[in-house]
Amino acid sequence: MPKALCITALVISFIVLLFFALDLVLGSMEATRTLAPFRGANKIMDLIFAVCAFGLGLMSWKTYREQV
Repeated sequence: MPKALCITALVISFIVLLFFALDLVLGSMEATRTLAPFRGANKIMDLIFAVCAFGLGLMSWKTYREQV
């Protein structure tokens, strides 16, 4: 069961990182602002969520590697 939780956390962190990184990149350009998932609402929040998602992914990966 703990391995499944680690893999679930990895997938969730990847999805969150993808959404907020795309919003940060696409929301900063005027031509692609309509393609951004959250329309580039707040760049600081995008950055904070992307860093936290990366940290969650890193912790999940290290925990998964300890269990193998």
